[in-house]
Amino acid sequence: MLKPSAKIYVAGHRGLVGSAIWNNLLQRGYTNLIGRTHHELDLLDPVAVRQFFDEEQPDAVVLAAAHVGGIMANLNYRADFIYQNLQIQQNVIGESFRHQVQKLLFLGSTCIYPRMAPQPMTEDALLTSPLEYTNEPYAIAKIAGLKMCESFNLQYGTNYIAVMPTNLYGPNDNFHLENSHVLPAMMRKLYLAHCLEANDWNAVQQDLNLRPVEGIDGSHPQEEILEVLSRYGITSQAVTLWGTGTPLREFLWSEDMADASVHVLLNVDFKDTYDPAEREVRNCHINVGTGIELSIKQVAEEVKATVGFNGALRWDASKPDGTPRKLTDVSKLHRLGWHHRIDIDEGIRLLYQWYRQGICINHIR
Repeated sequence: MLKPSAKIYVAGHRGLVGSAIWNNLLQRGYTNLIGRTHHELDLLDPVAVRQFFDEEQPDAVVLAAAHVGGIMANLNYRADFIYQNLQIQQNVIGESFRHQVQKLLFLGSTCIYPRMAPQPMTEDALLTSPLEYTNEPYAIAKIAGLKMCESFNLQYGTNYIAVMPTNLYGPNDNFHLENSHVLPAMMRKLYLAHCLEANDWNAVQQDLNLRPVEGIDGSHPQEEILEVLSRYGITSQAVTLWGTGTPLREFLWSEDMADASVHVLLNVDFKDTYDPAEREVRNCHINVGTGIELSIKQVAEEVKATVGFNGALRWDASKPDGTPRKLTDVSKLHRLGWHHRIDIDEGIRLLYQWYRQGICINHIR
């Protein structure tokens, strides 16, 4: 158990999960936290990372920093996803070992599992068949990260734990129309369509001022705004979303993920993650999710109702669906003492409140 005075470095402390982990630690009385923005510390730079560890000497590390994105980003920037994530992991895990960090928590993703893995996916499904093509480079990087943790533990007796969250959403999410994950992108599209439907140009302009689309912000003429939004399937009559809407997905509120992560960091050791009777120690990572799934179409309808958009939902079947089904088996996590609290309907409502509040705050400023 880490003492409340322990110095904990949270890599990626401004991101979706990292910020939630930071707040969760503070709420539990862990106030000796270290965070660096990308501008302050480039985790791709091994010299800078080593210098940071030399100066700070953290007792524990949470590696929540990663290069992430949705299907389009993963398809278009395959080299970036594998190179940057491998480099970040190599630098942070390597320096954690060199500086004798007591505990390390590595955050991965359930995209590590094969495209056609048996459902729900247990930790033992890893490396049993081919990965989903659209995010294969990212998945390989995350597999390398969890295997690095596992291998250091087995060879050197370290205490590095890897957790694999399902699809995450929550405060500080990325709402970029091209590069974000499915739920925040969907919410923003439907919100903007709702504003157009209500002819609320003030709201549209506020949104684009906060998050410009292809360089178009609220100061541009209405014709240009309508044109760029229509390219992303956003009109006052309908919203077009990628794929068929049939894939099944599991969603986890980011603050629940943070609570699970901190629970594991404080209460779970490497020896707790595998059966000592097994001759070969492998697949010691831990799935983090709800164990509950619903279709992308169901999620879209829930977001549509929450936002209040009255237009149509359309599906572009020429775009990829990704993995048909991706449900985690969370029995190991439950055995280790943690269960989720926020279900998807409440989570969508909370995320929409946070999104609207962010626009209003920035407008007042």
